[in-house]
Amino acid sequence: MLKDMNLEPLGIKLYESKHLAGDHVEDHHHHIYQLLYALEGAGEIIINGEAQRFDQDHLAFITPETPHAIKSEKKLTVLVLAFDQRVIDGTINDSLFQTYFTETKLVGLNPFDSSEMRQLLRTMLYEQSHKSDLQGMALRIYLSQLLLLIARSDTQQDAVDANTLRAERLKKYIDSHYFDWIHAEDLAARLGMSARHMNNIFKESYHMTPIQYLTEVRIGLAKKLLAETDKDIASVCFEVGFESLSTFYRAFKNITSISPHKYRTTHQKYNI
Repeated sequence: MLKDMNLEPLGIKLYESKHLAGDHVEDHHHHIYQLLYALEGAGEIIINGEAQRFDQDHLAFITPETPHAIKSEKKLTVLVLAFDQRVIDGTINDSLFQTYFTETKLVGLNPFDSSEMRQLLRTMLYEQSHKSDLQGMALRIYLSQLLLLIARSDTQQDAVDANTLRAERLKKYIDSHYFDWIHAEDLAARLGMSARHMNNIFKESYHMTPIQYLTEVRIGLAKKLLAETDKDIASVCFEVGFESLSTFYRAFKNITSISPHKYRTTHQKYNI
């Protein structure tokens, strides 16, 4: 069964699809692309007659003309991102879309990718609800970021040891989010484990806890900024993710044995 959908005028639309316990969306298809992201609940998605689990934080990419259906076991809330080919520009189409998105598939997202996915979808909902001259461009940009996130997640190599894979993902998350407000308990919650267990598996691979690694990443960047720019020390503290100067000074001195000011005076390369 064909279900038509109007994507005018932008060629892209993000909306909520709610399903009560026991609901069954009959087999259907579209002439457009769809990303189905399970926000909450549990059920099954049937693609080309094959049923697979579709629970919270599961993601399905549906190509045009692909038959699919959904069965909910309990209340299931799905965000649907529908778009057509016109929103995919030439560069993205050639280098990303034609490589990773030619077939319908389910994508397994790790907890950190799921968090980024949710934030991108929130941003797109905001842009969609606030009309402006740049609305179409903004939505296309965020769609490109979302597709890149999916492609990277889908191509990650399986590790021999599940704990090694968790530690690697955690390290990559810290490398790209060191400026965020990060706590051990929050990281552990995203991985679905205790902070103690998280620390143990990270130390097995990197010989330090995630928070110790986070501090080293932040201080490493701070050293570079102090040596190569004339940014105020308070600005450096803020940029690398510390919430207070006292915490920054203490962490910096613990690692380098000198204060940020002393480090700058002895290493600065920037000519003021």
